[in-house]
Amino acid sequence: MTIEDNDRIDLIKYRLQQAEEAVSDVELLINNNRLRSAVNRIYYGMFYSLLALGLAEGFETSKHAQLIGWFNKSFVFSGKINDRFGKIITKAFNRRTKSDYDTFVTYENDEVLQMFDEMKEFLIQIKNLLPVS
Repeated sequence: MTIEDNDRIDLIKYRLQQAEEAVSDVELLINNNRLRSAVNRIYYGMFYSLLALGLAEGFETSKHAQLIGWFNKSFVFSGKINDRFGKIITKAFNRRTKSDYDTFVTYENDEVLQMFDEMKEFLIQIKNLLPVS
């Protein structure tokens, strides 16, 4: 299925809006000591921004590992973005998976706050790669 240019721009903007909403969600969750849920939203905020980037670049998938692999190959390994951001998204994906599916997973507030800072940096970097913001 081919997406028309206008629809593509609208969908990119929608994915960015989802990412920004995730930032607000994370603030609320941290303030209410819901750290596992905050880890989930931190990851998904970054995931939504990568979906927007994929759309802008003509790459579409709903598979998390495939999207992260594409991002690493197309942006991290090629030097278009600092490799730190490949590590940030991979770490967030692994933590989100662990907190969603493993038993008795807990996170410290400082750890989640660091992840939140990384998320915000990640979103800025991805937005800088997009034709819209």
